[in-house]
Order: sequence, then C-alpha cells, then structure tokens
Amino acid sequence: MRQLESYVRSIPDFPEPGIVFRDVTSVLQDKDGLRLAIDRMQELIDGLDFDSIIGPESRGFIFGVPLAYNLNKAFIPIRKKGKLPCETISMDYDLEYGKATIEIHKDAIKPGQKVVIVDDLIATGGTIEAIVKLIEMLGGEVVKIIFLIELKGLNGRDKLDGYQVDSVIAYEGK
Repeated sequence: MRQLESYVRSIPDFPEPGIVFRDVTSVLQDKDGLRLAIDRMQELIDGLDFDSIIGPESRGFIFGVPLAYNLNKAFIPIRKKGKLPCETISMDYDLEYGKATIEIHKDAIKPGQKVVIVDDLIATGGTIEAIVKLIEMLGGEVVKIIFLIELKGLNGRDKLDGYQVDSVIAYEGK
C-alpha cells in the first residue's frame, strides 16, 4: 500500500498565487486512501478514555463517523447556523474573509463528558477554537483534537494551546 501522503492531491496557486491547496477529496476517492486515512486517525486515539467524537460540518462528519463507529462511540455533529432542529448554542468565529457561526444542540453534551474533536484539516484553527468553546460552555472536556492534515505555516495550533493536538500528515507551508 502507498504512503497516505501520496493520496493527497496538491494544487499549486489555489486559491491564490503562492498557496498550495491540499485536497482531501483525492484521499476519499480511493478505497485504499480512505481506509488508510481512517486507520491512521484511529491510531491517534486508540486506548484514549473518552465518550464521544465531535466533528464539524462537513468533512469532520466524513472522518468522525467511521471513527465513532469503529470505536463504539457516539458522534456529535457541529453544524453551520440554522441547520440543527432543536435548541442550540452558537459561536461566531473569524474566517479569512469574514465571519461564520457554528452551532451544537444544547443537550448534545453532558457536564463532565469527555470528547475528541475530529476534522480533516487545521489551517488557522478558528473553527476548532470555536468548537472547543462550545463544548466547554456545555460542561464537556476536550481530551484530544485530531486532524488528517495540518498546515503548520498557518500556526493553527497556537489557538489550541493547552489541548492535546495531533495530525496524521503535517505540511510545513500554508
């Protein structure tokens, strides 16, 4: 089997000159790449004591649900504003060119519940920082945060100081 990194398509100068876009769809489109991605992410949390996996819409769902299934854990979705049907709490966060809002059901996490956050990629860390705040507002404890890909040049980990953060693949640039 190939190395997982070889399944990630790199697209130079997208979305702007000087940026190399790391495309996870090429991982998802290959059965061996997808299996390897899930297996490698699962290795990052094997043996960890936690109750649920949390994943943001939409690629956090793609990677979080199979992990939750494999480990017999619940999966808790974080969605864009207005997508969840019951009572929610929300958090605004900054994007590169504006703001966004994410939400979680108010009853999704019980006080003291231990959670792992799963997403495809960490860039600037704003989305995950907002998710951590939502979890803690509900009394949950973030025991680990994992990503398939990390863009180290954007310093996203800086926003997650004090939390255990791991990535399967780390790229030095942006």
